[in-house]
Amino acid sequence: MPNTNGHPNAIIEVADADFNQKVIEQSRTVPVVVDFWAPWCGPCRMIGPVLERLARDANGAWILAKLNVDHNPQTSMRYGVQGIPAVKGFRDGRVAVEFVGAVPEPQIRRFLEQLVPNAAEQAAQRGRQAEEADQLMQAETFYRQALRDDATQATALLGLGRVLFQLDRYEEALSSLQQVPFASPQRAEAEGWIAKARFRQQAALSGGEMEARHRLAANPDDLDARLALASAMAAKGSYREALEGYLEVVRRDRGAHRNLARQAMLNLFALLGDDHELTGEYRPQLAMLLF
Repeated sequence: MPNTNGHPNAIIEVADADFNQKVIEQSRTVPVVVDFWAPWCGPCRMIGPVLERLARDANGAWILAKLNVDHNPQTSMRYGVQGIPAVKGFRDGRVAVEFVGAVPEPQIRRFLEQLVPNAAEQAAQRGRQAEEADQLMQAETFYRQALRDDATQATALLGLGRVLFQLDRYEEALSSLQQVPFASPQRAEAEGWIAKARFRQQAALSGGEMEARHRLAANPDDLDARLALASAMAAKGSYREALEGYLEVVRRDRGAHRNLARQAMLNLFALLGDDHELTGEYRPQLAMLLF
């Protein structure tokens, strides 16, 4: 379809054969609005030009994909299109919002507001792209920009926490990660990074792995050194050695050291997940010692 104004690819035609590529995959980077229409449909001819004008005005913020239902029955059936015009907004490979019928332009604009990322979401997306390119300082800038616009933006809070962790700024990382909303999908990943950051903090406060090993070599009964070494192992991802170390502290102590080691093991189980083989192996051993 010709497009003489605005973004050169603001309006595209799609078919059954290329729907996955042009809509599903493309929606992972930019929202795609699919207009299910037919030439004989009067209401389609009413909203079609409105969608096309808004797409051109958006200048690439979202893409309008036109699908003729008469020529592409498979996709129409796949998405349960029973009446047209049917307009579906795709984000991250799935339908995020939709409407059916020739609705007025203000309602179309509200539909687009729900679909197109706001300023905070866009900044968070740029932060994620910079992070994936290992441009950590730039990623931090974008994530902080997102949080200035929306202090509760979960993707930005999680991303900033990850970046700060990689920059060895563990206290700041914890502050950001702990603010990820509990009701958000990002919270589960945040819990894992919170556990990692705490292990790194504990290891750093105790002088790190080598210092702990030297202390244990000099005194095998040094429980602080055992805790420090276990935390250092957890921080570097040597989870079996970490769990063995914590378990040994639980075996040797009945007081404060035992409680610290027990909590550290619980944190590791949460990090690994209930289905991980190490959780299945060490959780019963911890329970036997405690009860």
